[in-house]
Amino acid sequence: MNRKQKRLAIIAAGAVFLAGAAALVTSALREQIVFFNSPTDVLAQHVAPGARVRLGGLVEEGSVERGENSAVTFRVTDTSASVKVRYVGILPDLFREGQGVVTEGVFSPDEDTFLADSVLAKHDENYMPKEVADALKAQGVWQEGDPAPGIATETQ
Repeated sequence: MNRKQKRLAIIAAGAVFLAGAAALVTSALREQIVFFNSPTDVLAQHVAPGARVRLGGLVEEGSVERGENSAVTFRVTDTSASVKVRYVGILPDLFREGQGVVTEGVFSPDEDTFLADSVLAKHDENYMPKEVADALKAQGVWQEGDPAPGIATETQ
């Protein structure tokens, strides 16, 4: 083997090693990836029990009920379907009815309830999570530059 062939063999072995490492990382992370789902998606896809998903939409008006020990139930809607969400913990300061929200947790089809372990709320009156805005735009409910339906913008 001459010098050129040795160098080519080392480069080829390095490329095979890097491809193998990338495949291992991808397969390991595939289980950890959490996708965004609208309430319509969650109800239509029949999400597997115990599968972690993100649920996003608007907090339905009049649906927030506070219970004991920081327990809160509310409904998340995309204006065509809504899902009941149960959360135990402290909600973000900006959480309120009619606002955009993304929750992360598992869907329990037995109870027909989404059991959230984290709740993310918008940070100002113009923010809407990209996935939620895209879902609302796809339904023709929300256009760019307009506040989301059900959200009253504050005037100063």
